[in-house]
Amino acid sequence: MITMTLQLDDTKADAFREKARCIGREPEQLLAEFIDDLLNQPNTNFEEAVNRVLAKNRELYRRLA
Repeated sequence: MITMTLQLDDTKADAFREKARCIGREPEQLLAEFIDDLLNQPNTNFEEAVNRVLAKNRELYRRLA
């Protein structure tokens, strides 16, 4: 496991600690959850490209089916 360091100014760090406390999480736990959510989001650029190609070739696919 790798340890990463994040530098925040005091105001942001305090606000983040308070937000985490309000939802019942430790700041480190909340940040790890945010990272997991970010990494689990689909790659929208890939999906947009696939949708564009499918739409462009829809008639061809229909004829080939």
